[in-house]
Amino acid sequence: MTRVMNAYYSNLIEGHNTRPRDIEAALAGRLDEVEDRPLAEEAAAHVRVQAWIDETSSRGDLPEPTSVAFICDLHRRFYDAMPEELRFTEHDGQRKEIIPGAFRAAGEEVSVGRHLPPSASRIPAFIDHFALRYRGLTSGPTGRILSIPAAHHRLNYIHPFLDGNGRVSRLMSHAMCQAAGIGGHGLWSISRGLARGLRDPAEYKEHMDAADQPRRGDRDGRGNLSLSTLTSFTGWFLTVMLDQIRFTEAMFDLNALQERYTRLIADLYPGKQRLPQLVAHVLRHGEMARGDARFVTGASERSARSDLGELISGGFLKSATPKGALRVAFPLDYRERLFPNLFTDAAPIVPAPPPPPPL
Repeated sequence: MTRVMNAYYSNLIEGHNTRPRDIEAALAGRLDEVEDRPLAEEAAAHVRVQAWIDETSSRGDLPEPTSVAFICDLHRRFYDAMPEELRFTEHDGQRKEIIPGAFRAAGEEVSVGRHLPPSASRIPAFIDHFALRYRGLTSGPTGRILSIPAAHHRLNYIHPFLDGNGRVSRLMSHAMCQAAGIGGHGLWSISRGLARGLRDPAEYKEHMDAADQPRRGDRDGRGNLSLSTLTSFTGWFLTVMLDQIRFTEAMFDLNALQERYTRLIADLYPGKQRLPQLVAHVLRHGEMARGDARFVTGASERSARSDLGELISGGFLKSATPKGALRVAFPLDYRERLFPNLFTDAAPIVPAPPPPPPL
């Protein structure tokens, strides 16, 4: 569910507004239910790449996120899963195919707003230097966190691919959060924060544009670009990360989630007090053997089976096998009741975003 949210917001940054319901349908292969098939498949590709990052990280096999091989692999995995319609782009008035995992070829010069990225012939040198620098900068726990915003901007500055650079940079940042130990096993991602900003959705592109500025004198860093604007971008980016971590903690706070869930069940099944009891028990304990339902509620075995049947058919409990232990589920139709503000602008009790540090 949170991967769908991350893909939704990453798409939104690109100007592609895709309904979460359509993303889930595309993931399940139900493309006949989808309103805009190419955009839904694009978001589904994002979900699958993030799932690969999260699963690889959980096994302890996550490659170095700023390595050239990993960055190319992200692009390749993303575009291998893209629909045919989105594997081409307009360049200099010509329709050009986007080659998965391949850098811009000779003659494929681009501009992004006011920014003119390095020429295609210089990309290998730039990207090799990028990987070398961030291999050193991410060697310690503090560096692994502080490097996330800078690497995010610098990869976009290089703009190594003909298309898909923004999505690759957000997936790379997600992988860097996992490598730094602050990824929450994939339960949060930077994409939601970048799409919404702290006060205004335009903040992300404004800060990215500012960090493209050239150095302002001898005291503004040692490279061609301004260190002060990169520092400002880093402070903003880290504050957005903190805001999203706090938001996710509030959404998954067990007491508050249990209250929202049991209230929903009580509204849907008035007069059936045992059903909220069962959901609360499974939510708190992670899973429940089917035979334990009667002990949780004090009902007869027959009544307990009936209670479980209602919750399973309603999509509130699920299991891996027909007779296996039950786990809690989060039905799509009630997502906003269970997790307000995940996609929309409902009003959950979430801490206000912290102010960016004064820089």
